[in-house]
Amino acid sequence: MNILDTSFYQREDVVQIGRELLGKYLFTQINGERTGGMIVETEVYCHENDWACHAHSQRRTKRTEIMYHAGGVAYVYLCYGIHHLFNIITNVQDKADAVLIRAIEPLENIEIMQKRRGLNSMMPQLTAGPGAMSQALGITQAHYGVSLTTGKLIWLEDRGMQVSSENIIASPRVGIGYAGDDALLPWRFRIKNNRWTSKAK
Repeated sequence: MNILDTSFYQREDVVQIGRELLGKYLFTQINGERTGGMIVETEVYCHENDWACHAHSQRRTKRTEIMYHAGGVAYVYLCYGIHHLFNIITNVQDKADAVLIRAIEPLENIEIMQKRRGLNSMMPQLTAGPGAMSQALGITQAHYGVSLTTGKLIWLEDRGMQVSSENIIASPRVGIGYAGDDALLPWRFRIKNNRWTSKAK
């Protein structure tokens, strides 16, 4: 198992990390059940000059405190009181950057993921979209702050998959109209022609 370690996460360029996470593999081991798949869609948030970032202007709250941790931990928060969104904290301590994992291509123990999602067939709704993906993988707010480098609860692996620039679609992020001009930044990354990405807006 080639688990991504802190040297991958604790780099300065969160946009580069967001692109490089495409083609990496995300796994969970929750309640004795291992599930996972290949990351096909990400979204980047930068602590510097990005009004869409929860930590913009050095804002620190009980919810965002984990963002100031050194990279390589999980930031999970509840959206609309329903959806658990799984983010990876990057950069060094006190540089609060994050990458939201928006979708995976399901590969391991798909039947468990289907059960968690209440689905009976293989369809993009299984893991396309950050709330659906977290539910399929069993990720909840209980995993806030979990280390991603131990290979225990949640981890990422490099299996040698390289996604070339011409196969990456860069577009504006989703649901951040409040961020003004920053809402137009092309910081949502998808693997071209992959059916497991969430729909374009």
